[in-house]
Amino acid sequence: MKLKHCSIAAAAAFAFATAVHAQSDDSARKAKDAEEERIEAQAKAAKERCDQMKGNAKDLCMAEAKGQERIAKAELDAKHNPSPRNQRRAAEAKVNAEYDVAKQRCDDQKGEAKDQCEKQAKEQRDQARAQIRQQYAAKQPERRTAAGGGSARPERGGATPK
Repeated sequence: MKLKHCSIAAAAAFAFATAVHAQSDDSARKAKDAEEERIEAQAKAAKERCDQMKGNAKDLCMAEAKGQERIAKAELDAKHNPSPRNQRRAAEAKVNAEYDVAKQRCDDQKGEAKDQCEKQAKEQRDQARAQIRQQYAAKQPERRTAAGGGSARPERGGATPK
């Protein structure tokens, strides 16, 4: 009889915990959706301000607005799911946005100066990407060893390669 009461109590506790967890997931999802809508509204307003401009100033403004939107969305994903992958994507979004803006700034120049400007922007982007890859590659082995395996490939049932 006592075992039956314990089982019922455990089942009730489990059901309550599951319901609380589901509610917290739902509220977190609603908060993320609201934040994403705010980001999109800000981006739309920024793009509308750019519509009043002309020429390369408009292109530069649009590149900045789009870059800020991509950065904000990537950071939002990293905030709500703080995985190394999302952290890396947020860092890459910043680098790509900076590159797009730098490229637009280069369009104000002509000839050799423009070529040099674009080359420098690309080199800075490539260096930043390499640094991000190196930073997050250093975190990968920690995750594999923490999972209990060094090899990403499962071994086959006792067969040895010839």
